[in-house]
Amino acid sequence: PDQGSILLDKDGKRKHTRPTFSGQQIFALEKTFEQTKYLAGPERARLAYSLGMTESQVKVWFQNRRTKWRKKHAAEMATAKKKQDSETERLKGASENEEEDDDYNKPLDPNSDDEKITQLLKKHKPGGSGLLL
Repeated sequence: PDQGSILLDKDGKRKHTRPTFSGQQIFALEKTFEQTKYLAGPERARLAYSLGMTESQVKVWFQNRRTKWRKKHAAEMATAKKKQDSETERLKGASENEEEDDDYNKPLDPNSDDEKITQLLKKHKPGGSGLLL
């Protein structure tokens, strides 16, 4: 695999190409990243040596990987917050409906002109299994 090389551009200035890492190197880097998000100097040197990479390549890979991880984590948190907010709204709506149900379940005044009472009285005529007044 190409570990990045130095080329010269049209003006003769040094130009770095991007290194490409093998699947095995990426696998090892990802496994290490799962265990620890930050590598101290000796661990970085050991990992770089075992993978045939430079320390700066490992360092930059970890920096980039942490950035990717933070973005993903932030997106997941935003999704979780949206879900929680919509659940809170749903529960708030349900409790408002319960308040309406509480009004509905209050004792009725048969002499009231209230529309709910009229509807209930029509629905539950005395004699059947309905309301007895």
